[in-house]
This record gives sequence, structure tokens and C-alpha cells, in this order.
Amino acid sequence: MPLKGPRKLSGVPIELSDQNGQRFRVNRVDSIAVGMHRDSDNKTLSALPEDDVLDTSNGHANLAFDSGDEEDESRDALPPMAVTNSRRPSLQYQYTLAGTGTVYGGNLVQQTREALPRLDNYRDLASIAAGHRPTLDELRENAKLEKANEQGEAQEEAQTGAIKFGWIQGVLVRCLLNIWGVMLFLRLSWVVAQAGIIEACVVVLLSATVTTLTALSMSAISTNGLVKGGGIYFMISRSLGPEFGAAVGLVFSMANAVGVALHTVGFAESMNDMLRAMDVKIIDNSTNDIRIVGTIAVTILLAICIIGMEWEAKAQVGLLVILLCAIADFLIGGFLGPLDDTEYAKGFVGMNATLFVDNLMPDFRVVDGKMHNFFSVFSIFFPSATGILAGANISGDLKDPSSNIPKGTLLAILLTTLSYIMFVLIAGAAVVRDASGNVMEIAGWQFANCTGRECHWGLHNSFQVMELVSVFGPLIYAGCFAATLSSALACLVSAPKVFQALCKDKLYPYIEWFGKGYGKSGEAYRAYVLTFVIGVAFILIGDLNAIAPLISNFYLASYTLVNFCTFHASLTKPIGWRPTFKYYNTWLSLLATIICVSIMFLISWVTALITYIAVITLYLIVMYRKPDVNWGSTTQAQTYSAAMGQLQKLDSQQEHVKNYRPQILLLCGKPSARPTLIDFANLVTKNLALLICGNIEKTSYTHKARIVVSDRGNRWLHEHQKIKAFYAVVDGMNFEEGARALIQASGVGKMKPNILLMGYKADWKNCNADDLKEYFSVLSTALDNHMGIAILRTRDVMDYTGVIAGEEEMDQLYAQKMQPHNDLSKAESGVSVSSEMTPPATPENARITSDIVVMSKDDKKKAKKKDNELDYKSTGGGDLPQEVIDNLNQFISKKKNGCIDVWWLYDDGGLTLLLPYIINSRSNWENCRLRVFALANSKDDLEMEQISMANLLSKFRIDYSDLIMIREITRKPQDSSKAFFKHLIQDLRAPKGLPADAEGKGKSFRKLGYNLFIELVELEGKISDAELQANREKTGRHLRLRELLQENSKQSNLVVMTMPLPRKGVVSAPLYMSWLETLTRDMPPFLLVRGNQSSVLTFYS
Repeated sequence: MPLKGPRKLSGVPIELSDQNGQRFRVNRVDSIAVGMHRDSDNKTLSALPEDDVLDTSNGHANLAFDSGDEEDESRDALPPMAVTNSRRPSLQYQYTLAGTGTVYGGNLVQQTREALPRLDNYRDLASIAAGHRPTLDELRENAKLEKANEQGEAQEEAQTGAIKFGWIQGVLVRCLLNIWGVMLFLRLSWVVAQAGIIEACVVVLLSATVTTLTALSMSAISTNGLVKGGGIYFMISRSLGPEFGAAVGLVFSMANAVGVALHTVGFAESMNDMLRAMDVKIIDNSTNDIRIVGTIAVTILLAICIIGMEWEAKAQVGLLVILLCAIADFLIGGFLGPLDDTEYAKGFVGMNATLFVDNLMPDFRVVDGKMHNFFSVFSIFFPSATGILAGANISGDLKDPSSNIPKGTLLAILLTTLSYIMFVLIAGAAVVRDASGNVMEIAGWQFANCTGRECHWGLHNSFQVMELVSVFGPLIYAGCFAATLSSALACLVSAPKVFQALCKDKLYPYIEWFGKGYGKSGEAYRAYVLTFVIGVAFILIGDLNAIAPLISNFYLASYTLVNFCTFHASLTKPIGWRPTFKYYNTWLSLLATIICVSIMFLISWVTALITYIAVITLYLIVMYRKPDVNWGSTTQAQTYSAAMGQLQKLDSQQEHVKNYRPQILLLCGKPSARPTLIDFANLVTKNLALLICGNIEKTSYTHKARIVVSDRGNRWLHEHQKIKAFYAVVDGMNFEEGARALIQASGVGKMKPNILLMGYKADWKNCNADDLKEYFSVLSTALDNHMGIAILRTRDVMDYTGVIAGEEEMDQLYAQKMQPHNDLSKAESGVSVSSEMTPPATPENARITSDIVVMSKDDKKKAKKKDNELDYKSTGGGDLPQEVIDNLNQFISKKKNGCIDVWWLYDDGGLTLLLPYIINSRSNWENCRLRVFALANSKDDLEMEQISMANLLSKFRIDYSDLIMIREITRKPQDSSKAFFKHLIQDLRAPKGLPADAEGKGKSFRKLGYNLFIELVELEGKISDAELQANREKTGRHLRLRELLQENSKQSNLVVMTMPLPRKGVVSAPLYMSWLETLTRDMPPFLLVRGNQSSVLTFYS
């Protein structure tokens, strides 16, 4: 049976009937969900505007068709669905079959964690309309999905309540008013007199060429993503980076502030001429009157701006109407010709072909003591073409900046260029260059002959030619007033808007105060006042020709950067460079850049030089401050492209020993745990080679927690220790697995570590046997990968975990001194980010227990410290013992004297000699002498071997102070040394009477009985008699070396020795560590080095 009349829905009514007598209901897909809505006539569907707010006051956006059953109606009642203007409507599809009771669908976003593709998901997180896309962890884990909190209604209302303009009122009108400025009425006729018709047209067309190319570049930038408030500053800073953007933003703000004075002085000058014609004056009908009128005018303009953008926009429209009437008045007057003999005598003779030919060529003259030329005339005219940025400067107040700016700006350039050309032609064809104004001299054109006398009329002598040519003179004055005041008003609005955006980004110190906004539109009242003060200061100059060239340079510098931005972006082609405006060209942008720079220096090389020095200075200030911003600039893209290209180029080149660099993988744990180890590694790699600090964590981290640990480690390295290094974290692995992962995967191409550096494992006797085996195995793993290995031991402890403030504590300390940024310590993870896994190389019982924190930056200024030392301070406020401070800074403090002893025992490729040479070349170690110890093969050839070694060092160009040849290395060690070693390993000896190969093999001897099995298990990490016997000679040599070290290097600043080779299957971890302990105990800082048997030194050129 047919269903009862369907209810009215937000879509098209659909009548359904069943054929089998069964009742069923279909709720269709909501048209809103697929981006459609009903027009006001309720008949057609169309696309839903993005900013529309859905009305859901009656419940769900989808209303079901109903058969009239009350029970069905109640069942269909759905809870209201909150929909905001961020607009991510849900897809609804419900299909209910009464016979089975099966229900499919519902609200899709309530049934899945996935987010549908929506615009809001791609907004900045700071945007009040930003959506929430689940993180990968939220999608994969069973944790409760937390939606982003909706922003407050007050913020929404504040955002939507702002006045927004379209392309006509917001861009076209403003550009027209700003371009048709003071120069149109007061200087264009003078340009024709000086340059002639031909060169005047060239001046206009050259200005139009610069502005058109710049507008094309600006259009490309403005359509490459969302443009916010800040105009040209926003575009350049987000394209080239904060350094260039801040410099140009400040210069451009200054140019607009001075532009206020330029146009206001033009208004006052025109007003002064009118008062002079009426025999009225305030003081002197000269500069003082201009200053008074200009100050009053700019005060009134400031009041209009403070009232609000809506009133300012209304004032602009009214001024444009007056300006258009004045232009029409001039055009009509030019074609009608002079109305009386007085106008004729003043030089307006009407359209005249002979006069047109006479005025074609230039007639440059001296004005105010300066001889003019083409470029000096161009510099005075060019500010009339600079209004192209009037619309872009209020980009934050436009409805759609990406579309409005190109459309309005290019049309404004076309209209104004055509009008300027027309004015040049009419003025050149209708007005003579000089005229006496004497009616009695009309006959024979004597009025135009001013040789030997001073004339006050004509293109050269009068700035009121437009008023002379017009049909109704007062309308020209009104038009001049409208043009000058509208341009001044546009500059007065633009400068604060750009400066406010610059202040909000906090790129320069001490200017944030001016960035505060007021009202719904965030009006920059403080910046308005600052612009007013600057404008008044330049108004007091009172000379239009003196102000114009300065502004021209500022504007040309800004245009240079706009064009360079587009050229740089289109050349590097980052993936994010996808402007919707396609009518730009890479090489045209470069051409425009070159033209702007060239014109600046041709106008005045001194002013241009000063302008670029100012821009470079401002650039360097921002670069030095290193603001914490990341805007995805093309500079970053260029850096990546250059780095990628150089890496690929480096990878394709065959390595040469002359270019060998010690690239270190340092297993340091968290950087704050072992600062001395990092300082030592930096001694080798600073400004020379790659340094990667590796941290191996047994605990498995979430992605967020891993990022937190990595960010904190990088901040510690870069901000506290001032070390240029990379920080790598691997988690969920033991020490051996993590080290293997770092060794095999660190670096890329030729930029990968070739040396593994670790701290000495001071707790090797007391640690777990597995930890010791892992430590020993890592050395073998490095050698298996043909890496050099090095172990550093210091006289005191190296692990300061829990002693000095770690990365997390440093964040908290800095947060007390400065405004906190994003707190990375609040990462959502299942583990404690501050928990640290101590690598096997670190003894937990060897940590200092005093509480130490790193000093803040303010405290550093007050502290007295040694050169190059870092500052540390106790949390109690007291000073630390000097010996603790010396230990922390032992590798970065200045060494006034001392020596570095190099025990080059075996030829490992020269790494044992190269590393101490690099350290000795550092400024804080350069005063230390380099002593070289080498083994002699036999005492009989000692002298020859010493000469041979000296010759080798000389060929290597190694500057050493002493060369000592060691003989009798195979001599039997002293009894005291034997006793030392016996005492050292007494707790590590395996029980006697067990099979020689039983060490560590308890599981294979179960048949020997339970008690014997237990004893064999305990052999793990023990030294058997058989192993001692097999390595007796090596042990003897190491004991002999200890005696020599104690005798010769006890007082050295650093000892570097060739490391005993950890042979697999020959020596166990306990015995090997016993050898290292024998060599390094009770010694100054000791570096054990073993190369990979490849040459790192050469004597060939």
C-alpha cells in the first residue's frame, strides 16, 4: 500500500511504496552531507557556501520520511547534532528493515575513528576553526579518542564580526586612490616639461612595467595559500623566511608612514596655492602654511582611521567619486581648449600639433640648485605608481585575499597607466613649457618667450596646470584634495596593519607593545599613533621633492624582495609552491628584481646604499635572534635542495685519504648525563666532521614520547653545550641491539660515522654479566662494520645523571625566565619521558649525589668564569667545589701548558696519531706539547728506528715536541705489577678443576650433575685458567705498558693509546676489560683508539 504523505525535508521529497505489503522506511543521504543545500526558492539544490552555519535547532540534520506511525516517529527522534561554522557535516545513511530489525549506519563519525577529508583539518592548530584529525596512535590503539575542544562562541563571534571587503572596495578602489595621488595633480605636468612627451611616456611605462611585474609576482604569492593580515610583510616572511620578511616589513611600514607625509604635504601645497590665489594666508603662504595645514589634515585622517575600517572604506568611496569627476573635468577641458585670453596667456593654447612636436623632446633644467635628468624625474614620479600594494596591505580585511588581490591590483594598474599616458599627451599637446601670463603678448606667441625674464606659468613653472586646463577649476582642487587625502589615508591604514603583524610575530625586541589589537577587527590603535608621529615629523620638512626620492627607494626595495620571492620559489619548486595564479614567469620575476635594484642605484646610489644597509642590518638582527618560528619558507626548501644535491654529489665521489674526516657516533645516552664525553667528541669534530650522539633506551616509547626525548636532547646540545651535533634515539632494545642499529643505520651516503666512541665502563667488575658481554660485543660489532673504535676514560666520574639538571629540568628552568612555548613535556605517552635507561657503560654506584643545576642565561652574565667554560650552580644557590667544576669543564677549559702523550703502539692506519693532532690544533689545547711514544722492534736498531719514525712524522707534517722510542716492551713485568693484576681479577677467576671449555656452557653439562651444573652457570663472566695461560704474553705486555705509562705520562693532560684489539673467540669480555683497566687506572684522561687498518694519513700532496 502507498505510504501516507511524506514530510517536508531538507531535500527533495520521495514517495515510496511497498509491493509486498511490508512496511519499511528509507532515510536518504542528506544533501548537506555531500555539500548541497536548498536555495531560497526551495526548489533547487546548490553548493553550500563554506561559511554557512547549519540550522539544527529541530534536531538532526536529516529528517526521516514517515508513514504516520507515532511509534516510528518517536523511534526516529535523534539527538541534536552540534554543527559549527567549521562545517564538518556528518554523512547519514540509515536503512531499517522492519522485518529483520537490522539497522545499518547512523552518524558515520560516531562509528569510526577516521576523519573525513575536510578543509578544517588542514588549518593551523592556532586557528579557531581548526579541525581535529586523529593521530596515528589514536587510530591504532584502543585509547579513547579525544576530539579537539570546540572554541568558545565569543571567539567565533569576534572572528565573524570583523568587516570584510571584496575585490572592488577592498583592492581596486584603494589601489586607484593610492596610484592617482599627489603626483597626478601637482607633478605630472612638470614631468612632461622636463622629460618631454616621449620620455614622460617612458617614465610612465617604466613605472607600469615595474609595478605590473611586481603585481604578477605578488599575485602568485598571494594565491599560494591563505593570506592573512600583514600584506607584503606576511607574503615575504612566509615565502623567504622571517629574516627577509621582517626587514622588508619594517622598511615598508616606514615607507608608508613617510608616504602619509608625502601625500599630506601634497594636499597642503595645493591648499596653499588655492589660498594664494584668493589672497589668503595663514602665516606666509609658504612652508609654514604647508606645515600647519598638513598637521591639521593628518590629525583628521587619524580620527577617521580610529573610528574604524568601515568608516574609512566609506570615506574612500566618496573620495574616489570626487577624483573621477576631477579627471573628467580635466579631459573635457583639454579637448575644449582655453575659455578666455587669460588662460591662453598662461600657456593653455588647446590642442596644437606644432606644440605637440615642440614638446616631444626633453628640456631638463636646474630646479632648486639641482640639474635634473631622466632618473631624477623618474624618482619624483615613481611614488605615484606605488599604490599597487594598498589592497594587499589590508589582506587580513579581505573576504578572499587570494582572489581579490590579483584581480583588483592588475585592473588598477591598467586603468591608471592608460590615464597617465592620456594626461601626458593632453598636457604636452595643449600647454606650453613657459608662459608669461600677459594677455597683451598673445599676438605672435610672445607670451611663450621667457628668455631673459622669469615666467610663472607653463608646464615648467606652475604646478596647477590641471586646474588651468579644466572646465571648472574648483573641481580640480577638490580632485587634488581627494587624491592626496585618499592616498594619505591609504598609507595611514597600511603602515599600522603591516607593522602590527610584524609586532605580533615578535621578531624584533621592544616593539611587541604596538602589536595589540582592539575591537572585533583588531584595530592597531597604538601603531596608528606611531605612524601619525612619524608622518607629522616628515610633514614638518614641507618639501614634496625632498620626500619623494626617499619613498621611491623604500618602495623599490620592497618590490625587489617581492619579485625575488617569486623567482626563488618558482626556481626551487618546493612541493608547497602551487599558486592558482598562473600568469607569472620565473625569469620575468628575476628581470623585475634586477630592474628594481638598477633603478634604485640610478636614482641615487647613496640613498640606495643606505636603504640596503638598513635592510641587511635588520636581516642580521633577526638572524642573530633566531626567532622560534617555522613558516615553511622557500629558504628552507632551498637549504634542503642544496643539501640533497651536495650529498648526492659527495656520494658519487670516491673517497680519498687526504679528505678523511673523523665522523663520530657517540654512545652517550641522554646528553645531560655525560657532558664531558660530548665535549671531548666535539673537540675532534667541531667545524670539521659529523657528530651523532646516540641514546639507547630499553623502554619502548610512543611516537610522541620519542619526539619529546629527541627535542630535549637537541635543545641541550644546541642551546646549552653549543655543540653542532645530531641526536639519535632508539628505544625498546638492549644496549647491544641498539648500538648495532645505530652503527648500521646512522648517517646517509658518505655522511655516516666511521668511528664509534664510548665512555669507559667503570662498573665492569660489578655489573651484570650480560651487560658486560653486550659492551664488549659492541666493540666487535663496530669492527665488523669497519669502523674505528675509541673509549674515553676520565680521572673522575663521567655519568652525571641525577646530578646536573637534565633536559626536562632545563625546560622548567627556562620556562621561569621566559614566556613558555609549547610544553613538550606534556606528551601523551604510556611511559615517563623523564625516565632514563642507564647504558651498560655507566656504573650506577659511581654517581655524585650532590644536587646541581645549570645556571640560567641571566645568571651567566653575573658569574665569573674561565674562558670557554660552561656555568653550573647548586640548587641551593651555593657554589660548587672547584674540583667538580674543573671536572665538568676539563675538555673545554683553556690549557695554558701541559702535554698530550700519544702512544702509537701499532699501525692501525694512523687514527691513533690523527685524533690527538686534531685536539692539539684546537684553541684551548694549542699550548700543549705533543709527545709521541712508539715501540722499537729491538734495542739493537733503536737509533735507526727512531730516525725512521721521525722521518715518517715529518712527512705527515705532524708537529711534535718529543719522540720517545720504547724498548724492552717484552721484558718481564715487575712483581708489583703482577700482584696488581692478580688482585684485579681475583673475583673474576673461574673455579679450578673444571673443563677448560666449560666457561659459559652450563646448559651443555647437565649430565655432570646438578651441583656441577650450578657451578658452570656461575662461570658466566669468569676468566678460566686456560684463557689466562693462552694470553699470558699479552697480559705481560699490558702490565709492562702500565709501568711505562705510570713512569712517563702520569702528569699529562691527555693520553692517547692504541687500543688492544678485541679478538673474537680469543679473549673474553672480563679479561679484555682487565687489560683496559690495567692500562688506564690512576691515569689522567685516557683515550684508547683503534683504527680500521685503513690509512687516514698520507704524505702525498
